[in-house]
Amino acid sequence: MTTITSLFGGHAPFSELQAHMRVVNECASHTPALMRALVDGNQETLKEKAKLIFKLEEQPDTLKHACRLHLPTRLFMPVDRRDLLDVLQFQDIIADRAEDIAGIFLQREMPTPDPMKELLVELTEKCVDVVGMTTKVIELFDELLEVGFRGKVVERVEALVTEINIAEGEADRLERELSRILFSLEGELDLMSVVLWYRILEWIGDLADYAEKVGNNFRLIIAR
Repeated sequence: MTTITSLFGGHAPFSELQAHMRVVNECASHTPALMRALVDGNQETLKEKAKLIFKLEEQPDTLKHACRLHLPTRLFMPVDRRDLLDVLQFQDIIADRAEDIAGIFLQREMPTPDPMKELLVELTEKCVDVVGMTTKVIELFDELLEVGFRGKVVERVEALVTEINIAEGEADRLERELSRILFSLEGELDLMSVVLWYRILEWIGDLADYAEKVGNNFRLIIAR
């Protein structure tokens, strides 16, 4: 039986894209522990997690280059290469944002208002959950290709993307609540801390936002 993989000499044509997402997911997965260390004032764990994120973030760059080299350009492929490069770019931004968050926590001592602490951890966990759900979608790519983007596997992807959209909406709600709390505390914090916290909230939200973009682009690829 001829399969998509056999047509490419035994090399799964999108293996680098999947490997890239796995590393991105691992990189993002350490941000909740990083945030917990910040709110608990545990500088040792914070530095340890930040350095781990920095190390992991180097890997997606190498994989991104390999992915661009190996993505098929053959006309018979049922996927537009440009769509896959968009997915790759969105995945890469997730790792970049994890690095941004780790970097600011190492560069500056951030006063964390008590009313924000637990919600910050909850938001970070929710956003990382969305990244993990998106990774499951990417892992279905080979199976989708083998069945010609039809059947039960398409239904599984659709269901997963719907779950991603719901979870991202929950993350948005938490981000808005934290922004509201931060706004109410502006008079108690120095201006630079206020500006940086708004930026950090945006970066945390980006973990889920760009994971959702990956899932939604995947849905569009299937629909074409």
